[in-house]
Amino acid sequence: MPTNKTNNIDSLGEFGLINRLTADFNLKNSTSLFGVGDDCAIVELNDKESLLITTDLLVEGVHFNLMYVPLKHLGYKAVAINVSDICAMNGRAEQITVSIAVSSKFPIEALEELYAGINLACDAFHVDLVGGDMSAAYAGLTISITAVGRIENNKITMRSGASSKDIIMVTGSLGASYMGLQILERENEVFKANSSVQPELDGFDSLIQRQLKPEARHDMVELFAQLGVIPTSMIDISDGLASDIFHLCEKSELGCQLFEEKIPMEDKTKLTALEFNISPITCALNGGEDYELLFTIKQEDFDKVAGNPSFTPIGYMTSKEEGKNLVDMNGELIPLKAQGW
Repeated sequence: MPTNKTNNIDSLGEFGLINRLTADFNLKNSTSLFGVGDDCAIVELNDKESLLITTDLLVEGVHFNLMYVPLKHLGYKAVAINVSDICAMNGRAEQITVSIAVSSKFPIEALEELYAGINLACDAFHVDLVGGDMSAAYAGLTISITAVGRIENNKITMRSGASSKDIIMVTGSLGASYMGLQILERENEVFKANSSVQPELDGFDSLIQRQLKPEARHDMVELFAQLGVIPTSMIDISDGLASDIFHLCEKSELGCQLFEEKIPMEDKTKLTALEFNISPITCALNGGEDYELLFTIKQEDFDKVAGNPSFTPIGYMTSKEEGKNLVDMNGELIPLKAQGW
């Protein structure tokens, strides 16, 4: 007898599920230049400019824990991660809409704190709150933010534009957000076991801030323009360096070679990782939520960025057949695994 077999969502993962659900959708309007599959959708305004549109969903208990995440920080972070997607297309965010579903357990003052953080982020990233929606929920808090940005058509940077031998670069440093989360989770477990114990957070301010209040790198988009550099491909690091370089490789149909010794990490991140018995490189490769920009440039553009403290070259793109690899500290070639956030 035939059986109606169903598949578990976990068998596909987030991106596999998105691809399966959207595979049969075709773009019908000439102004819809690009739909699903990158950091933003691209909608043409005219022959010179396009709109960038992105949205993210944050769900209590999945993406944040209100035991240790202040609502003002949460509001700021919710905006920052959407602005970061606009930056990853080499664009500038201009507007956001905010929609929330919230249970009646939240007092008005709590929501005011959330929106105070949203307001601070709007000021920091020069974006306008222009609308949204609000709904009751049976439990918890869910936040959905849509960001709209603008990009000159000749500067659009997608995940699919890299070529073999392009140099792989990253802004800032990696792994700090992941270690900030480990500290917060550790102290939360201690508090649950004994609520009279004060959390030990002294000395970890920079790591905790990277987790609770990440910054979208809109300043890098301005720097690209000043230096006269248009990345050939780009993505923001939300799921970890390994997962996100996989996205660039897959969309560009290439492989890559990263060098462990080149991957930028702060000393505090490394020392804290060792304290937790975690390999520091694991924090950078698989930690996630750094929201730095991972991008590629043509070799002839390297002189424009060489020595700039905002950027670090960490490898180069290779042919697809060469695979995706990490050269470790001993010079050994190790196949990369994208464990993700």
